[in-house]
Order: sequence, then structure tokens, then C-alpha cells
Amino acid sequence: MRVIGLAGWSGAGKTTLLTKLIPALTRRGLRVATLKHAHHAFEIDRPGKDSFVHREVGAGEVIIASSRRWAQIHELGDAPEASLGDLLRRLSPCDVVLVEGFKRESHPKLEVFRAANGRDPLHPHDPRIVAVASDVSFPEAGRPVVPLDDAEAIADLVLRLAEPIGAVLERLECHGAAD
Repeated sequence: MRVIGLAGWSGAGKTTLLTKLIPALTRRGLRVATLKHAHHAFEIDRPGKDSFVHREVGAGEVIIASSRRWAQIHELGDAPEASLGDLLRRLSPCDVVLVEGFKRESHPKLEVFRAANGRDPLHPHDPRIVAVASDVSFPEAGRPVVPLDDAEAIADLVLRLAEPIGAVLERLECHGAAD
């Protein structure tokens, strides 16, 4: 398993890029997993459904299963948020893990930059950004820069620059950060 993150300001197009990048990687016969950090409470279940009710009345963990998929919901309560390393260890084997968010962590990252956002780029201040996908050029970037709309070139970069999960986990254990 190899790991690389997508980092960028809100509105830069990380999710839009993922919707193009994942098919570009799966067309190459690769098995892809994604791990997304949310900055707020979120629901993957709907009010009124049995599994939602189970959590509402106090179940600390719920697994929903069918013949097509299964999902596990773990309520943290007062426990600390799971670290990126903890979450990576929970993934089933795959070829590439794409991490969205966790931008302060020490895994390799591809910056997604859109000039219309009006925000400064992240790569000048983060040595773990190994490449940039952007709608503007950065000749001084000191790392590969590819057009934001070129999913195949971005897939090539991802495959070249993603790091083995063991190396990422080791680095994460040495550095402690939360997004």
C-alpha cells in the first residue's frame, strides 16, 4: 500500500479532483482507498434508519452490512479523535490510499491550488508537499507542478510520489499533529 494526501484550501477542488483521479487510477487496474478528514460532526446514516437509532440510544459502535457493502460507525464520545496513523491501519489492503485533509500531518501530499480562491499556496511552507496540481504555473515551486485538469498527469505523479504505508506510519509516529 502506498499513501499520498491531497491538501489545499477549502474550495480549491480537492473533491472534484478526486472524482477524476480515482477513475484514472482504477483504469490502470489499481485498487484505491480514500480517507477523508472532516472538521465537523458528520453523518453517514440517515435519521429514522435502524442503525441511526442504535447510535442515538447509546450504541458505541454499529456495523451495517448488506450483500453489497458494509460500514462501521464508531462513536468517540469523550475519547480523542483517531489519528491518521490509526485510520490508515484500519484500511483493507489496496494499492493506493488517497488522503483528503490532515494537511498538518507528515505524509506526502499533493497540493491542489486554485487561484480564484484568493489564498496563498501551501507548498512554500510545507516540505511534505511533493507536487502541486494548479490552474496557474509555479516556476519557483521546486517540485513538479501539473495542470489541475490533467487527471492522467496527476495519476502519474501520485504513483511516482506516494510512499509505502510503513514509511508513512513510521513518520507519523515520530511526529504528532492533528488537522
